[in-house]
Amino acid sequence: MVYEPETDKLREECGVFGIYSRQDQVAALTFWGLYALQHRGQESAGIAVTDGRQMDIQRGMGLVPEVFCHGVPELPGHIAIGHVRYSTTGSSLLANTQPLMVSFAGGQISLAHNGNLTNARELRLDLEQRGSVFQTSIDSEVIVNLIARSAKPNIEDKILESLAQIQGAYCLVVMTENKLFGIRDPHGFRPLCIGRMSTGGWVIASESCALDTVGAEMIRDVEPGEMVVIDDQGISSLKFGHKDAKALCVFEYIYFARPDSIIDGQSVYQARFEMGRQLARESGLQADIVISVPDSGTTAAIGFSRESGIPFVEGLIKNRYVGRTFIQPEQKKREMSVRVKLNAVASVVKDKSVVMVDDSIVRGTTSGKIVKMLKEAGAKAVHMCVSSPPIGYPCYYGIDTSARKELIAASKRVEEIRQFISADSLYYLSLEGLYRSLGAVKYESMCYACFTSDYPAAIPCESHCGNKYVFEPQKQEYRG
Repeated sequence: MVYEPETDKLREECGVFGIYSRQDQVAALTFWGLYALQHRGQESAGIAVTDGRQMDIQRGMGLVPEVFCHGVPELPGHIAIGHVRYSTTGSSLLANTQPLMVSFAGGQISLAHNGNLTNARELRLDLEQRGSVFQTSIDSEVIVNLIARSAKPNIEDKILESLAQIQGAYCLVVMTENKLFGIRDPHGFRPLCIGRMSTGGWVIASESCALDTVGAEMIRDVEPGEMVVIDDQGISSLKFGHKDAKALCVFEYIYFARPDSIIDGQSVYQARFEMGRQLARESGLQADIVISVPDSGTTAAIGFSRESGIPFVEGLIKNRYVGRTFIQPEQKKREMSVRVKLNAVASVVKDKSVVMVDDSIVRGTTSGKIVKMLKEAGAKAVHMCVSSPPIGYPCYYGIDTSARKELIAASKRVEEIRQFISADSLYYLSLEGLYRSLGAVKYESMCYACFTSDYPAAIPCESHCGNKYVFEPQKQEYRG
């Protein structure tokens, strides 16, 4: 898979947003909703709208303000869906942008997907053999084809028949000329919530922070294995699939979601704060200062500081004005790529024993460069603390992880990782400590597969495991 060495972070796939309202400017609110979800995908963005007779769509490559560079889109209608993308299946190309919009015998349909289908390859091959034509290399198009080919009498049944055939992780917003659907897979791998506008309209979004942005009141989360249907009569619910064990991705709380979101009743900020506190208890470290790798490690670092009594300071400064495409994977100067994004504050760290808190270590290359940077700035010791357990296994449910051989914890013990990154000490949060930090959710309702290899749902066959370009035979993966 494409790996971004300047961040050494896991990447989540997408964010989705949908709204049904006769009283609001739905395209404009979708624009702002996608802005709030920008952290979930920075490769492309799009909005589709219907007025009940026809659909219109605008989408393109780049961030939300880059795609809609002329401002808030003026697309008339009363239903809209939107999407921001980070690719885990298919290249970052205009053809692969979402929402997808198609016409078929049953009318028009538009769909936006967050997740990863683990049986997409088999389904696509079968559909192609039966005459389906695909315009993209993303797994989401499989769902559209299944819906379009269904012989069921109404759109609800067509969608339900399609859902019965797909496996893996999916949160969907689907729009027809007169209905909006919100769908969450039976395991609930990815978050999806429902909000209500003061005007009476309904909103569906990947995270509650998007509801806050558009002024909607959060009503509840979409349940695993639930399809909500919204039309002029209001909102209704249909359950589908087998009753699988809930398995929300724990990395939503560790890294992916915005700290101001609430997912399945758990505050993301509070979870990260408690991870930091628990990490301080487990490590027992004493030092002069606590710093974070901004921004994802900041909340846990504050929790570490509060529990340990060691003052939290800004020892690393993030350059927030570096463009999304400024650093390309093909560039050879990895040292410079880190320094462009982060820089040590010498006056803060000089002659100090430093606790550096980050949310995860994937390959370890970036962590080593940051440790080196701090020591060059005069830090006398750097103790790295990670607010999650070691990542030793790939994810197949919508996260762009490296192949297992590229995950440092798959081949090295903690002490070997410490030596690799040249830290004076290295502490990971224990799995039990992680669970203790999530007070509002049950242990058995989370997916910890990247730590334990206990996969709650089917994974792809080995022939295309870890290959985001499975539908692009000539595509070569970057191995940095």
